[in-house]
This record gives sequence, structure tokens and C-alpha cells, in this order.
Amino acid sequence: MSPAEAQARILQLRAEVARHEALYRKEAKPEISDFEFDALARELADLERAFPEFQTADSPTQQIGDDRTEGFARAKHRQAMTTLDNTYDEGELRDFHARLAKLLGRDDLAYTVEPKIDGASISVTYERGRLVRAVTRGDGEEGDDVTPNVRLIRGLPATLRPPEDLTSPPIPELVEIRGEVFMRFEEFARLNRLQEEAGLAPYANPRNLAAGSLKLLDPAAAGNRQLEIVLYGIGACEPADLVRSQVEWHAALKVWGLPGLEKIWRPTGADAVWAAIRELDTLRAGLPYATDGAVVKLDDFGAQQTAGFRGEGQSGRKLSPRWACAYKFAPEQAETVLKAITIQVGRTGVLTPVAELEPVQLAGTTVARATLHNRDEIARKDVRVGDTVLVEKAGEIIPAVVRVILEKRKPECVPYAFPEVCPVCATPAVRPEGEVAVRCPNPDCPAQLTGRIDYVAGRGVLDIEGLGGAVAEKLVATGMVRDLFDLFALEAERLARLEKGETTGALTKSGKAKKAPELGDNNARRILEAIERTRTFDLGRWILAMQIRDVGGATAQDLAALHGDLPTLANSAVLPLLVRLAEAETERAEVSPQSRKNPPKDEAEKAARVVRTAALAGEIAELEARRDAIPGAAKIGPEAARQVLAFFGSARGREFVAKLGKLAIAPTWTKVVVGGALTGKTFVLTGTLPTLSREAAKAKIEAAGGKVSGSVSAKTSYVVAGEEAGSKLDKARELGVPVLDEAGLVALLGE
Repeated sequence: MSPAEAQARILQLRAEVARHEALYRKEAKPEISDFEFDALARELADLERAFPEFQTADSPTQQIGDDRTEGFARAKHRQAMTTLDNTYDEGELRDFHARLAKLLGRDDLAYTVEPKIDGASISVTYERGRLVRAVTRGDGEEGDDVTPNVRLIRGLPATLRPPEDLTSPPIPELVEIRGEVFMRFEEFARLNRLQEEAGLAPYANPRNLAAGSLKLLDPAAAGNRQLEIVLYGIGACEPADLVRSQVEWHAALKVWGLPGLEKIWRPTGADAVWAAIRELDTLRAGLPYATDGAVVKLDDFGAQQTAGFRGEGQSGRKLSPRWACAYKFAPEQAETVLKAITIQVGRTGVLTPVAELEPVQLAGTTVARATLHNRDEIARKDVRVGDTVLVEKAGEIIPAVVRVILEKRKPECVPYAFPEVCPVCATPAVRPEGEVAVRCPNPDCPAQLTGRIDYVAGRGVLDIEGLGGAVAEKLVATGMVRDLFDLFALEAERLARLEKGETTGALTKSGKAKKAPELGDNNARRILEAIERTRTFDLGRWILAMQIRDVGGATAQDLAALHGDLPTLANSAVLPLLVRLAEAETERAEVSPQSRKNPPKDEAEKAARVVRTAALAGEIAELEARRDAIPGAAKIGPEAARQVLAFFGSARGREFVAKLGKLAIAPTWTKVVVGGALTGKTFVLTGTLPTLSREAAKAKIEAAGGKVSGSVSAKTSYVVAGEEAGSKLDKARELGVPVLDEAGLVALLGE
């Protein structure tokens, strides 16, 4: 490559890398994968090394990116945040060790290997043990102050826990702790269901959604998304010599009660580092959150200081540590053939296309289906039946079609025609303005009704075991259930005779077609008993059963706690206040004289905006004071408030309340006991208990002040195991976590 050609390519790559960096960090809407971005950045760095005459201080290779956005106050880091050099190659990882071994004069270097959680970087500051600030990485020197949003993250303590013994590090006067804000797959899937039900484009992956949620200007809206945080790095610390190594630092985080990494490795030498990375690669498939690699760090802080940082002595700005690197796992992809496209109709009427694939092995499982999201996505990727496609499972619950391999397209593959009518009830489909989803507008569509019944039967809602899936479909198909409240009129005998599946085509000895298996008396009795139990369920469960848009489990519980009973919720005086507050805040941002997105046209408009902004500031202050005087009101996001008000103002909402009244069901809020028998204890439930459903056991634990988690870690207090307990029980035994049966749980509860 000639110097002129190299210069042209360098300029092109700089613009491309900078654009993708901004999409990733500022907007959380990347257009390419991490793997593709890293390849572009690597090509740019290689060219700049080969042609040093074209290096400049403003090149993306001399920056760490910038996630700062409009609307947030800025805060400086006491110690700059850096980025990590990436590699996907074992040989480069071994070269990293060889450079350090040469620099430090020894080969038996000790490292830590940590899971690289795919989230948004954060720095939290504690002063004298109290959380005072949370700041994004920004440009490394300063970031966005997102303290109100981070304070709402469950699991992050407002105050550090003092150590119980003198051998543990004391709480420092000041400490910056670096980590990652992330989202579990389960929460990502929940929010995507809500997104698709609302007719909006689904979120791409948990990392982008976590980063976007962290930057929501409304803390209550951020709080409605269940973000989590993990802490692992150290910034400024007073006193500076509090700990001497990464391992000691991880131990200190645990002592202080902070959420840290569940597992780290401390290998010595390159071979052991590589073995640890391979072990992590096998374990990460079972983790409930996305990990995209392993972070390798020198364990000893003194050795870290000797190794220093890239950028020192050149730009004068620390860019990346020479004592650490990230080994990133290549995305897991596979080629297969798209055999058909089927359309699923959800409980809100959204028509979702699904790719039916030639089964292929991907990420340790056989994949036969993948989401295509919506009509626009099919058109954008030009996906056609018969195409060879690339499928990826990178942080997705359901694998997705990444792209079509055009060079393998056959002549008979024709563009896909999205259906113009609902495939279930034949009602003409519609696409509401502003939505990407195509919907069936018929609320009596059997597929929608089946979806609604299946939803309320779920464990987290009304917990009617045995009612979901095929049984719900049959109840709707036979006309036995036309809405939720028909469940309370089901007759035992007729329900027992309900056929559970389709006829097999087999014949009896007399030559007659065999009937499909029936539900049976025992199953029918259990379902009816479960339906009857719902009469005593609290308001939070029944709010979920209403299936109000933008209201998930946490919001339903917050609404119930805020209002106490159904009549108060239906005629809420608090929710209109929250909606008006959000409207005023939005207007203030739009008419701000300093707005960069919507600047005033002239001095006259600027002066008018100054007056209006001052008036809005006064109204907002008054509304905030009224909101803050109501315990729990700040937890409700404005969009959830709007949707709840719309529901109870609609014919559907009024009918729901009336039918509950006719059934003499009057749900109220059951207050959680503070300082109960299980306060401070974390439980994990697995298997089937003899008499308690999982939701009933969870309710008892939470009512006694305990917490129920979905995964077992060293911080778990007890695992409650029933019949057919699986990997969670094995994990508990491996970690030495106490295991209880139902009787043991009841004894702890003091019942």
C-alpha cells in the first residue's frame, strides 16, 4: 500500500470508527457487532503504526470514546477511567504475558481472570462509607452524573458495611469503585415483550438496553427497568495503600457488602491464564447475564504501577493499562437454511414473524427457530424462504437471523409477502401510526384470548398451574372461556373431559379413531382449586392480571403499595400528578434557552423562553415536593402512570373492576414485614415443593423480610429444594450453601 493510499484509508477508517463509537456509547444503538467494530479499530491502529507520519492526537486510537449526552450534569473522575486493549487471539494473549514477563524480569506472574460482563461502565464514589455519586466513564476525565438512576439499582447499598474483624480493610475515607451496569436476560426478555406488545421495535440486546436505561432522564422510568450492578475495579482511594492486589480488592468489596463478581481465577503464567479463560467460556452459557469475554489483570498492584499505561509520555493521557487486556469471545454464529416463515399472534394482537430453520448446533443447543422481529426487519435484511442465513445467539434468549448469505441464494427464493390478514381469525391486519408492528385489531381473536389466559395463569401473575399452553388454547377453542372471568364459572366435570391435545390418527381395536387424551378429574380439580385461591391474592397480582401496557411486576407491586386497594387505584389522585410532572420536565427541556437540539430562533424567542423556563421550574419544584411527600410515588414512571389512568378510564378497565366486584374479589396490598424473621436473607427456590407453589413460597419469604433470587451464589443464604431440583441444587452443594426442604423453610418462618 502506498503512503497516499494508506492516508486515504486512515481518514476513511477514522470517520467510520468515530461514527460507530458514538452510536455505541452515546446512543446505545450500534449498527455493527463488537467483533466488526474491533476489526475496524484494529485495521486503523495497524495502519497508523505502519505509517507513523499520519498519526494525529485526535485519532480514535488516541481516545477512549465518549458517552456523555445532553441533559446530565458532568462530574470529573478523581482518577481517570481508561479502556482495555482487546484481542480475540490466543497468540496475542501470550504475547501480552511475554511483554510483561520481560518488563518485570520474571515469567511466573500472577494474574486475575474475571468475567467481562457486557454492560455500561460506571464509577461509584463512597465518602466515609456513604454513596455520594455515580458517574459514567464519559471521555475518561469526566462523565455524566447518573446518581439518581444508580441509587434505584437493587443490590447497591447506600452505605458500606463495616468489617466485622480487624484483618479486613476498613472503610476508606473516599473510594471510587469501577464496575458495570447490566441487565439479566430474563428482564431483557420481559421488556422486549412489552416493547413488541406496544407495537415498537424490540431492543437489540441487554447491553444496549442497560446503557440506554442508565441515561433515562426520569429516574422513576429507569427504576422500572430492573438494572443490576457489579463492581470490580478501583479508582482513587484514600488511604491509597488500603489493599495491595486485585484479589485483596475483590475480598474488600465483599466485606463491605458490595455486589461483586461471583467467580474470579488467580492463575500463574500464560498456560494457566489460557486454561482459566477456557473454563470461563464453558461456564458462561449458564450465566443469567451476557458475558463477552475475560479480563486478564496483573494481580499485584506494585507490578501494575511498574507496567504503567499506554499513552503516558506520548499524549500524556492514560489510554489503556499495559498490565491488563480483554480476551473477547468471538460471536457464536452458524449457517443454516430458512425453511419457512411462520406468524405468531400475541396477546396484544402483534403479528410476529418467526424463522423456521434447518436445525443447527449453536452455543451448545440445537436451534430450529429464530426471531425475525417484524415486517420492516424482514424487508431490511431481505430475508427469503429458502435462503442460507447466518444465525447468532449473542445475549439473546431467542437466536436471531443476523444476515442472509447472498452468494448462496437460489433463483427460486422470492421476496416474502407479509400477511395482510390475521392468520388466526382472518381479520384485516393494521399498522398503527408510529408503530413498527403489524396487529390484528380483533380483541376477540382466539390467539389473543389464548395469550391473555396463558399470561394470567403464569407463576408471577395468578399462578394457575396447569391452565397455560395447550389447555388455555383448548378452553378458548371450545368456547368455554371468552374472557378471564369465565374461569370462575368453569365446571369440574366439563373441564375434566377437555381434550388436552390433537388426535393421533391411531385406531382402537374396533376400528374407531382414538380420542385425544383428556385433562382428567385430578388435573381439573387442581386447576379449579388454583382459580379459587386467586380470590385471596393481593392487589399487586391483580394489577398484573389487568395486563396494562408498561406495567410489569415491580411497577405492579409499587402501584399496589402506593394505593393500598383497588378503588383508590382506580381513582388515583397521585398518578395525574406524576404525569403532569413528566410533561412539565419535557417541556422545560424543549424550551430551554440553552437547548442544543432546539435552539431559539432569535433574541425575542430566547427572552420568552427564559420566562417560560422559570415558570416551569417553579411548577416542577412544587410538583416534586408534592410527589416526595407521598412515600413510594417516585418509583412510578410517567408512562406507566399514563397507561394506568387510560386503563381505568376505558370501558375495558371499568368492566374489569365491575366483574371483580360481582365475584366479591376485593384485592388489597399486603405490606412486607420490615425486620421480619428472614430480613437480610437471600433464598433460591428450585424443584417442586410438596404443598407450596413457588410463588406462594416466594410471597411468604418476602413477607418475612427475605429476598428471593433466581441464581445461586456465595451470597445465597439458603436454597429451598423440592422434587426434581436441578443444577441450582448442585451449585448450592458446590458452594456449601445450606439446603432446606419445605419443612425447613416453614420452621425458619416460625409457622
